[in-house]
Amino acid sequence: QVQLEESGGGLVQPGGSLRLSCAASGRTFRTYAMGWFRQAPGKERAFVAAISWSGDNTTYTNSVKGRFTISRDNAKITVNLEMNNLKPEDTAVYYCAADSAPRRRYPSQWVREYEYWGQGTQVTVSS
Repeated sequence: QVQLEESGGGLVQPGGSLRLSCAASGRTFRTYAMGWFRQAPGKERAFVAAISWSGDNTTYTNSVKGRFTISRDNAKITVNLEMNNLKPEDTAVYYCAADSAPRRRYPSQWVREYEYWGQGTQVTVSS
């Protein structure tokens, strides 16, 4: 059974930091790109960051560039999202996702190209 489990969410003040982690099991995720998406109340799920299967290529949505960093540990089969200088507009449920196709050189930003999803973890940025 394929499972993705996020952790690390919580309440943080503006300007603060959080580190999200995603633990993957049940498939050889080492050869699949991984992504982070988020969904705020009343809005559609939106792309945040993604990393290729090898870790050589990353991509970010413009609003988080320079503040968020995605990384992966293929030995532990985890994907992390380091979030710094958090803003109230970063408040959302954050989801980890695994690509539907193996060995994609450049990770996708499209929800439809991710096959497996975690349950999500809440991030709230508020004073």
